[in-house]
Amino acid sequence: MSTPSVPAELAVIKTSHGEMTVAFWPDVAPKTVENFKKLAREGFYDGTAFHRVIKGFMIQGGCPNTKAGATGTPGTGGPGWKLKAEFNEKPHARGVLSMARSAHPDSAGSQFFICHGAARFLDRQYTAFGEVVQGLDVLDRIANVPCTASGGERSQPVERIAVESIRLVPAA
Repeated sequence: MSTPSVPAELAVIKTSHGEMTVAFWPDVAPKTVENFKKLAREGFYDGTAFHRVIKGFMIQGGCPNTKAGATGTPGTGGPGWKLKAEFNEKPHARGVLSMARSAHPDSAGSQFFICHGAARFLDRQYTAFGEVVQGLDVLDRIANVPCTASGGERSQPVERIAVESIRLVPAA
């Protein structure tokens, strides 16, 4: 008797600039996909913001310190745990969803980024775990928001780019 397979889910990332739909790659990053889904189901990402934007490179979000009333520095928060890296052969191409981390390979928690352009220098060093399958125009709108200098790079958006919600929906 075979075990029924779990239906595939997509994530709909609703932002102040529109919606992006992401398909996951559980075959190459199962624990990372489950972590992202768990946080999405719990509403962890709701009310956060894309706090780091570099046109042609990536947009980064998922930090709880970007929520209204949070006191921590944006880009330094997490869920209270770290994930073991699941480096894989998926290329960091436009639209790829990957985990942000500090210098330590096993330091990702909740922060993620979406590649705006090819970033092949990140291949096998960051955990790629999905890709935007709808809404690349939204990715472009976010990537084109003007930014000011922050930490030595021009990556702090001049306007708040809200992540209103991330909802899981069945794949068609």
